[in-house]
Amino acid sequence: MSDPPQDREMTILEHLEELRRRLVIAGLGTGAGLIIAVVFLTWPVMGLLTQPPTLLGEPLDLKLVALRPTETFVTFMKVSLATGAALAMPVIVSQVLLFIIPALHKNERRYLFLAVPFVTLAFLVGLAFSFFIVIPFALRYLLAFGGSSIEAMWSIEEYLSFITALLFWIGVAFETPIVLFFLAKLGVVDAKGLGRYRKYALVGAFIVAAVITPTPDPVNQAIVAIPMYLLYELGVLLARLA
Repeated sequence: MSDPPQDREMTILEHLEELRRRLVIAGLGTGAGLIIAVVFLTWPVMGLLTQPPTLLGEPLDLKLVALRPTETFVTFMKVSLATGAALAMPVIVSQVLLFIIPALHKNERRYLFLAVPFVTLAFLVGLAFSFFIVIPFALRYLLAFGGSSIEAMWSIEEYLSFITALLFWIGVAFETPIVLFFLAKLGVVDAKGLGRYRKYALVGAFIVAAVITPTPDPVNQAIVAIPMYLLYELGVLLARLA
């Protein structure tokens, strides 16, 4: 039998005060990350993200423009905030864990701490898959869609919003098998139950791919949806081993 949570039961006001404290610390961490990003990191990060990616070794013909006087500055600050949040992620995650841990059993706390590095690694793998495979194919399709009669000159703000959205959501999708494994460890789900939802997972993968990919063609959607479904199958397999 699992050990009961050892902390005393807190009142609603105490929970709200604890939540406020954790949010303040996470906000301060993000603020510190933002300052570091503005001073040292934003231009290198923008240079990396705005550099035309290559598809099978061939660089894409991509030209970015600023359509408003403040667009470059606003984009700079958005990238700074995203970079600062990434730098502060250990602080943010630790505050989330410290808030929910008192309500967990001893074995659940152990699984939660074990899940953090694996979830982080899976997210990084998803970022790499998105940056090196999904984004080049999507950009190639979008650049060629208008044909030679239309010259594509994209807004730097819209372009970076597009890139960061793909990076984030595909990174999140790659966490699926790790999350399913630890949910199975906690007894929330089981492999048999997950197996019954395979057909829904397949349909759901294509629906999610249609939402997070900006192109309507089936090729780009399949590039995202098929790995997502395979990740679900990997999650089912890991759930059997839990």
